[in-house]
Amino acid sequence: MDEERVLAYVNAAAEAVGVPLDDAAARRVAVHLARTAGMAALLESMPLAESEELAEIYCPAPFPMRGNGDDWL
Repeated sequence: MDEERVLAYVNAAAEAVGVPLDDAAARRVAVHLARTAGMAALLESMPLAESEELAEIYCPAPFPMRGNGDDWL
C-alpha cells in the first residue's frame, strides 16, 4: 500500500474511533503502520507447514489474584 493510502486509512480510522490527530501525528502513525505492515508481509510470505506451528505450547500466565488467593482481582 502506498504512503497516501496508508495516511488515508489512518485518518479514517482515527475519525471512526474519535481520536483527534493533527496532520503531523497522522503522518507519524502512518509511517509506523506502513513499517509494521511491511514486517507482517515478510512474516506471512514465509512458508510454514501446519506441523511447524507450535501453538499448542502456548500457556498463558494465570490471572492475578489478590489477598489469600481465594478472590480474583
